[in-house]
Formats: sequence, structure tokens, C-alpha cells
Amino acid sequence: MPDAPHTEAHGRTAAPEARTTRTRPDPRTAPLRPHPAPGGRTLRVVVADDNQVVRAGLSALLGARPGIRVVAEAGDGHRALAATRHHRPDVVLLDVRMPGVDGLAALPHLVRLAPVLMLTYSRERDTVQRALGLGAVGYLVHGEFTADQLARAVRDAHEGHAHLTPSARNALLAHLVAPAVPHRPPVSNPPTSAEPPSRLQSAVGESNRAAHGLSSREVEVMELIASGMSNQQIAATCFISEKTVKNHINRIFAKLHAPNRSAAIATWLGTNPSSSPRTAPR
Repeated sequence: MPDAPHTEAHGRTAAPEARTTRTRPDPRTAPLRPHPAPGGRTLRVVVADDNQVVRAGLSALLGARPGIRVVAEAGDGHRALAATRHHRPDVVLLDVRMPGVDGLAALPHLVRLAPVLMLTYSRERDTVQRALGLGAVGYLVHGEFTADQLARAVRDAHEGHAHLTPSARNALLAHLVAPAVPHRPPVSNPPTSAEPPSRLQSAVGESNRAAHGLSSREVEVMELIASGMSNQQIAATCFISEKTVKNHINRIFAKLHAPNRSAAIATWLGTNPSSSPRTAPR
């Protein structure tokens, strides 16, 4: 005798279970979505460059990176400012030379809204120094970084960490190196350490090194402090961590008998009348 049909509690015959076939979406037609960042945060970026090909390339490159999405492009400083006000991005990539309002003219207004990372072909010393002085968090010269380094620089810019490519570093530090002079007084007590002298030491640094007992690296850090750099900028310039920078600064302050940055700079530059405990009496 055949089995009776299965019935539900109320006596109705249950409908046979329908089979459904699930199909996977075609990745070629599925809408593109930005990859989430490791912490679930997607950084929103505005790209400003007068070259449409460069803008498109940067947008495609960054859009393929996890946690980064280009929300707007701009061809000049005026449009960059408008896009930044509208989209409130996490980072702005800014070219220097653009028609109408150029990058340097727009920079003071942009830095009030978002961290700005200069991304340009311009590598002139005055341009680099002016951009950083106006508040740019970093300066990248085309051709001196990889795609991974660019993505890392964007993430670091959002965190407030400075990034400089080699040409930008050299331009920034060039003013620390004193111009050649026909004669320099000899150092009475040359260092005996095997540590090579830093290429960043100025004439002031060379004389103060012996007078205060600083190492080559400490001279380099002190020169950067005197130039007005922050700990983050010093770390990026010297390729060391901020913790290491702080350790150097603590030792420098102790050797200069300086309680703070201002006092250390005054002692270093010889503008503090009570800052020469190690010099011989006149």
C-alpha cells in the first residue's frame, strides 16, 4: 500500500519542496566596489592634477588598493578646493603647476579641510620648501615611488605622517648645508668615533659637534630641529622611527643643557648668552 502523503498540522497536503538554482554574478558585469581597509575604513581621496591622463592613472591605481577610493578629480586649484569642500575627503593629492589657481595658491585653503600630499613633477628646492611650509604633509615626485609606496603615503598622510621622495628630501635639506667658504677654522678636538660624518652637517654643526660632544646622527637631528622640522618629519627624512628621534632629542637636550626645543636651538645657533658651558673662557 503506498505511503500516505505527508500533511501539515492543519491537514493540508504539503507542497513539494521547490528546488532553486543559485547563479554567481558575472564579475565582468558586477558593479565595482572599493576594497575595505583592514580596519573596515575606506579612505576617500581627491586627486588634483591638470593632466587628465595622470588623474585617470592615479584614480585607477588607488582604486585598486584596499581601503582607498578616489571620490573626485580636479584639473586646477579652484576645482580642487570646491571638490574638497563638497566631498570632505580624508586626503588630497595635489599637483603644483596647474592653470588658473595653482597648487601652491590653493594649498593654504586645502590644508584647513584635509591633509594634503603634494604629488608632482616639480622638484625645485624653493617649491618643496614652500609647499611644506604652507602645511603639506608630504611631497612625492613622480617617478620616485612605486604604487605600493604611494598607497602607503596616502594612508600615512591621513595619520599625519610625513612622506618625502629623494628629490624632495634633498631639496628640503639643501639649505642646511652651508655654502663653500675659502677657509674654515679647524676643530680643536676632532671626533675619534668611526662613525662617518653626516652629509647634513653645516659649518655650525661641525663646530658644535666637538664643543658639545654630539654624535654625527645627533648633529643631523639637531640641524633638522633648528630648521623647524617636527619629530615626524625628522623621522621620515632620516628613515628612522619617531621613538628613535625622541631618544636622540633627549640625549641632545642633555648635552646642550637645554630644557626644551627653543633653548636647544638658541644654544645650537649661539644666540643664547648662557649656552656655552663647554667653551673656553675668552
